[in-house]
Amino acid sequence: MGIIDVFDGREDHILRKGEECGHLSCNNESLAGAVSQRACVYSGARVVLNPVTDALHLIHGPIGCAAYTWDIRGSSTSGPDLYKTSFSTDMGELDVVFGGEKRLASAIRQLAARYRPPAIFVYSTCIVGVIGDDLGAVCKSASKELGIPVIPVRSEGFRGNKNEGYKAACSALFELIGTEQYTPKGRYPINLLGEYNVAGDLWMIEPFFEEMGLEIVASFTGDSRVKDIQRSHTAKLNLVQCSGSMTHLAKMVEEKYGIPYRRVSFFGLHDMAFALRTAAEFFDVPEIVSKAEEIIARETARVRPEIDAHRSRLEGKKAAIYMGGAAKAVSLVKGFEELGMSVVIIGTQTGDSDDYKKIARIVKDGTVIIDDANPLELKELLIKQRANLLVAGVKERFLAYKLKIAFCDFNHDRTVSFEGFDGMVNFAREVDISVNSPVWTLPTLRESPLTQIVPEERIREARPQEARANV
Repeated sequence: MGIIDVFDGREDHILRKGEECGHLSCNNESLAGAVSQRACVYSGARVVLNPVTDALHLIHGPIGCAAYTWDIRGSSTSGPDLYKTSFSTDMGELDVVFGGEKRLASAIRQLAARYRPPAIFVYSTCIVGVIGDDLGAVCKSASKELGIPVIPVRSEGFRGNKNEGYKAACSALFELIGTEQYTPKGRYPINLLGEYNVAGDLWMIEPFFEEMGLEIVASFTGDSRVKDIQRSHTAKLNLVQCSGSMTHLAKMVEEKYGIPYRRVSFFGLHDMAFALRTAAEFFDVPEIVSKAEEIIARETARVRPEIDAHRSRLEGKKAAIYMGGAAKAVSLVKGFEELGMSVVIIGTQTGDSDDYKKIARIVKDGTVIIDDANPLELKELLIKQRANLLVAGVKERFLAYKLKIAFCDFNHDRTVSFEGFDGMVNFAREVDISVNSPVWTLPTLRESPLTQIVPEERIREARPQEARANV
């Protein structure tokens, strides 16, 4: 008997540390009919590329694909906002029958004439791969005609899962890198990879690197411009935060331009300090190293009292984590340790065997580790493990609410910055408010004494009110 009942074929995707033996199956195709929470290849490519603020993003496919990913990242901008508009060739039945290449070429010309973008990303969707439109040829011809990069993003959904979308996005970005001349302002230029400026995250950490004397040439891709990406080959170090989406690009850049990369995280006091030290130690300049330590000591002392105040109300609570990528999940484990909370469930959509080995090392015995979970499994685990909080993406929000469990959005839809020292304060506050909200003590209709005298038919009629009470 397993931890919970699962579909046939899902048995090896879930284990409990310390009690279960064997190998956690991962990084494979989702089980048909299991309602995986994974996104498609196109969605993976779009979340990486969309924050390039001044680029034009054109989806070659049905309008539904563009609508699905409109403003998919809650990424903020300090300037251009063309990325906030989603464009589509709006393919219909006739395009499927006769091909959509002419329609695509016309759309590129019209949009280029109207918006004058410095670059255009053209995404292929499932139907494009099925009918065989030559996206590369159309983009190459348009680029020559318009005199700007028109880059095909090969993101047909049936190619695999979101990880393949990340690789498609990295390949598209790689075409831009090295195409613009630039001389860094100082001797210590760096790039931030996997930083998407969700809710202004980038602006919470950027001042610390500048105070250390480091120049951020490009952020991939939060609040970035096409020129930032083009000149990013002049950096001397790449700091990779979202390793799932950007390690592929970091390796390609290292191979061609000789720029080394280091994996870091900007979430939590421990990881933020580690990121600053990593950058300082790479350049090995005494002034930079001492400045990093000064910043860490100063900022930690500044935010610690408020974090400790939230910790006093959260200590001993149980958290469940379900993330798209493993990097964020690992950072969250450390973040909850700082708040005195224990992690009882941890899972990802796209983690590989190395990711889960790392997760297994840092979580405590009794923690359930799960890969590519579906809503039924998450529901049973949340109940069985008595979680007080679920940290996940927007798709899992209402599952938690229906179970009367607090929820914290840690994905790209959130509106509160969680990175850096102040970001950890924001996270502690969000978790405290959510977990300790009095709404979780209110009875639902099933728990009310009225259910003892109201006929079952009347209860069923009242269930819309019950749903509102749960929210």
